[in-house]
Amino acid sequence: QAQVQESGGGLVQAEGSLRLSCAASGRTNSRYAMAWFRQGPGKEREFVAAIRWPGATTYYSDSVKGRFTVSGDNAKNTAYLQMNGLKVEDTAVYTCAAGGGLITSSIRNYSAYKYWGQGTQVTVSS
Repeated sequence: QAQVQESGGGLVQAEGSLRLSCAASGRTNSRYAMAWFRQGPGKEREFVAAIRWPGATTYYSDSVKGRFTVSGDNAKNTAYLQMNGLKVEDTAVYTCAAGGGLITSSIRNYSAYKYWGQGTQVTVSS
């Protein structure tokens, strides 16, 4: 059993920065992954970034690579998403997902995770 909660969303100007936080309560596994997904207006949910332990391996979608950085602390069951150079197209509800025992091919799949947060709104204005 685990609870996931995101924070840090808000309204930001284009080219600005924002940092999202995700905290998972309850027991987690040493083999664990935490990921960020987003769903913009009129769009389907898409993968953004993820971090997997052991090793803190990171994964990114092509649209955010070079602008966003995912990090975390497995011991503290936390993950962060540093978003720089934000674009209007980044406007979406961002959700954090967490789960253990994921294989590499499942890292980018929302349904592969066991726990999800309520989502936090990120709005980028021009």
